Amino acid sequence: MDSEVGPLRAVLLHRPGNELKRLTPRNNDQLLFDSIPWVDRAQAEHDAFAEVLRSRGVDVLLLADALRTALEDDRAHAAGVHAAVDDRRLGGDLADSLRSHLSGVDAAGLAEVLMAGMTFEELPSAEGASLVRMMNHPHDFAVDPLPNLLFTRDSSVWIGDRVAVSSLNMPARRRETAVLDLIYAYHPQFRHAARAYGAHSAPIEGGDVMLLAPGVLAIGVGERTTAAGAESLARSVFADGIAHTVLAVPIEQSRATMHLDTVCTMVDADAVVMYPLARDSLTAFTLRPTGDGGVKVAGPAPFLVAAAEAMEIDRLRVIDTGLDPVTAEREQWDDGNNTLALAPGVVVGYERNVETNERLEAAGIEVLPIAGSELGSGRGGPRCMSCPIRREPLR
Repeated sequence: MDSEVGPLRAVLLHRPGNELKRLTPRNNDQLLFDSIPWVDRAQAEHDAFAEVLRSRGVDVLLLADALRTALEDDRAHAAGVHAAVDDRRLGGDLADSLRSHLSGVDAAGLAEVLMAGMTFEELPSAEGASLVRMMNHPHDFAVDPLPNLLFTRDSSVWIGDRVAVSSLNMPARRRETAVLDLIYAYHPQFRHAARAYGAHSAPIEGGDVMLLAPGVLAIGVGERTTAAGAESLARSVFADGIAHTVLAVPIEQSRATMHLDTVCTMVDADAVVMYPLARDSLTAFTLRPTGDGGVKVAGPAPFLVAAAEAMEIDRLRVIDTGLDPVTAEREQWDDGNNTLALAPGVVVGYERNVETNERLEAAGIEVLPIAGSELGSGRGGPRCMSCPIRREPLR
């Protein structure tokens, strides 16, 4: 895969499940959600999103199905049990008891625990006293749920013919790495997929990685992706020969701009939709290989200038979101900049971002609107909710 906008042919999505039902006013901040979603409505909205993709010829693979299939392999099952049980949290005896229990459940049961977690009340009964069990509330988590699995863009990203499993920075999301590792290692569809980068390297998240053009990546550096992570990924893609230029783009470290794709996404081969306040403030450091295994760094320079130069085009067309600062800020918060391209000039966006969608249409971009009143409660739009697996090359 060499772009953000080549015709999309296959994508990994995660239909919201029981992990969202674990969210309460007591834990939603810790689990990175801004409100408690209505799960049935979120599932209906996600089903409609998936159907839009299928109607445009996209093969949709659901993460839960892929995980259950992977866990049918005995080696994956053992690795899944290891990923679920945290000795430091549970203590040796309770951890051993849970490991023994999970080793005996089927692939579907283990997948559910890995995704939706397990409370102390749900732990298998065990003889003898456990201070850990007694001192935790029955509804506390012995295995944390992963409600952010919904945002499959962040946990893995395909670059060229390789997949990079992300090193997720926030504690609530770190175990997602193990889930994606299992899928890419043991699902028949991915068993021979080559890897880029290392899942246990410095933090980098897929929402910060943008394939601007064949051989050209932009990587946001902010709340979720560190400078060390961006440099590590750059060195990896240079060594694998799947990129010749990486732009490291500093972004504000805030909830509103957690990833690069919250302020900017590609909508055509030479066009982006962008939050107006970022248009003039975004800068970029340009990284290129030295030829002897090293990396040379230049800049910073204005992002739009550096991007156009790396892409070898005269300029990158910019479509602003909102006609005034207040509207722009509202629609940026509601993921107006977070569109998913299905082909050059065809994108999926939330229907609630009326001003942004009108500006996209006026610029010749076809917008396929979807509902997102509940899906957006974790701060993520159509791009966040999708990990493209295969796109046709740009012609």
